[in-house]
Amino acid sequence: MGKQSAARKVEPKRKGAKGNSDDAREAAAKSGAAAPEGELSAKDYARAMKKLHVELVKLQEWVKLKGLKVCIVFEGRDGAGKGGTIKAITERVSPRVFRVVALSAPSEREKSQMYVQRYLPHLPAAGEVVIFDRSWYNRAGVERVMGFCTEKEVEGFLKTVPAFERLMIDSGILLRKYWLEVNPDEQTRRLKSRIDDGRKIWKLTAMDLKSYSRWYDYSRARDEMFAATDTPWSPWFVAQSDDKQRARLNIISHLLESIKYKDVPREKVVLPKRQKAGDYRDPNYSYKRIPEKY
Repeated sequence: MGKQSAARKVEPKRKGAKGNSDDAREAAAKSGAAAPEGELSAKDYARAMKKLHVELVKLQEWVKLKGLKVCIVFEGRDGAGKGGTIKAITERVSPRVFRVVALSAPSEREKSQMYVQRYLPHLPAAGEVVIFDRSWYNRAGVERVMGFCTEKEVEGFLKTVPAFERLMIDSGILLRKYWLEVNPDEQTRRLKSRIDDGRKIWKLTAMDLKSYSRWYDYSRARDEMFAATDTPWSPWFVAQSDDKQRARLNIISHLLESIKYKDVPREKVVLPKRQKAGDYRDPNYSYKRIPEKY
């Protein structure tokens, strides 16, 4: 993917808010009705995701067997669906193999370090898959747009990061970078839905509110980031995420296709016979049991 084509591919699709399809699909699933025409039904989504989860487990076992080092970077605007995609990837695999890294704001000590230094300890060792929910690309995005770094620092980052990623790859790391693109109307719908939802309100920070108004500042920052860092050895892969469920399926499918792996043979599992109770008797103990409210 060349530098110019990358910028074109991430231009938002302005066909209106497609995200209502997620709500319509959920309503259809609850009522037992068919999904809206052209939409992915809840059953079809669950069926497709189950197959991909099986393949992710196969990839996990291959990574462990061969000592692979996999690093996956997720970037995109607020509300683009990064967290949901990462949750879908990690739902059925071992947290000891698939590790998610979501760093908070840097401390004063970290601010004094070489910029990428705080990310180095989190890079994968043999037999690990590390997923970055935002990454060193914060410098090219939120830090730049919100004024947390200088333009000189951004220029230096964009010049050096391709070489940094070349070093990662030369060390044996399999690096995959995904950008999730959401259109303005759909981003608005998702952020509004967080305001009165007690399950999601924590996702709407003061920083999110400030950055929401700077759509085109982020667009310009994204375009320059792609132009500088979409390299032959470390390309960006873009997923249109207005339909979150399709985006998850497409990203996981692409990830699996991008890494060569095989099904690791396993011995057939047979549960052994359980030992007999012998002289064991259940204790006469007053357990502090939790109330059964459900």
